[in-house]
Amino acid sequence: MITVKEITMGDELYQQERELRNRILLRPIGLPDFGWEMNDKDSLHFVALTEGKVIGCVILYQKEGPGVARLMQMAVEQGLQKRGVGRQLIDLLLATARSKGTKEVTCHARADAVNFYLKVNFEIVGEPFVEADVEHFHMRYLVK
Repeated sequence: MITVKEITMGDELYQQERELRNRILLRPIGLPDFGWEMNDKDSLHFVALTEGKVIGCVILYQKEGPGVARLMQMAVEQGLQKRGVGRQLIDLLLATARSKGTKEVTCHARADAVNFYLKVNFEIVGEPFVEADVEHFHMRYLVK
């Protein structure tokens, strides 16, 4: 069974979250481990767990602007993608954003993840751009 929950940076699961982000997001595109943690302290952290192991994660950066937060660093174990783990994480992230009065959640979606975000009701805003040598799209979700 998969459970999703919010954790803090002091939680023992945070180290598993960091390792998952390194393995799924950073290493494949040649970025150094722990090289994208500059917003961690200003973010809410969500993890998906099975048998005490982190199998998915996402953070919500809360200092994007008034009423706006940014979804960042979403990762799901390779063999568990397309099985609803990401949707569970997004559902918790959006419910939390809503409870905090957030009106819009933005993200920089890698081109290969755009279809996932479209399925969970994000929309593309503007033209594609390159970040960390990878094509991305600005996307947003209007919180209702």
